[in-house]
Amino acid sequence: MQEDIQHKHIVFFDGECGVCNFWVQWILEKDKNDEFLFASLQSDFGQKFLTERGLETKQFNTLYLWKPQQYYLIKSKAVLKISDILGGFYKIVSVLGKIFPTFFSNAIYDMVSKNRMKLSSQKCFLPDAHQKKKFIEV
Repeated sequence: MQEDIQHKHIVFFDGECGVCNFWVQWILEKDKNDEFLFASLQSDFGQKFLTERGLETKQFNTLYLWKPQQYYLIKSKAVLKISDILGGFYKIVSVLGKIFPTFFSNAIYDMVSKNRMKLSSQKCFLPDAHQKKKFIEV
C-alpha cells in the first residue's frame, strides 16, 4: 500500500459527516483514472497526517488533499484541485473557481462546513469491494 500512496492524491475527510461522506462517494464515482485514495481525519493515518504538520487534531471541519512529498491543500483549494484532477467538465469548474480570491471561496467553504451537520443525514456510506481498496483508513 505504501508504494501506491506515493502516486495518489489522498483525500482526508470527516468520517462522521454525512456531507463529507456524500462527497467522498461522489469523487469515487467520478475518479475514472484511479487518482484518489481516502482516509478519515479520525483514523490513525489521518491523525498522523495532521500531527506531522502541526494541524488541528480534534476539529474535523476541513478537507485536506495530500500528494505525498509534493503538497497538501486545504478547504476550497483542495476542492478546486480535486475538480482539476478529475478533468473534463470538472476541470472547467476548477478554472472558473480560481476566478474568486481564496479568502472568498474559503469563506463559502467555512459557511458550508459550519452547517454541514444540518445539511445531510448521518448516513453511513458502504463502499463496494472495488471502492474499499481506495480507503487507507476510515
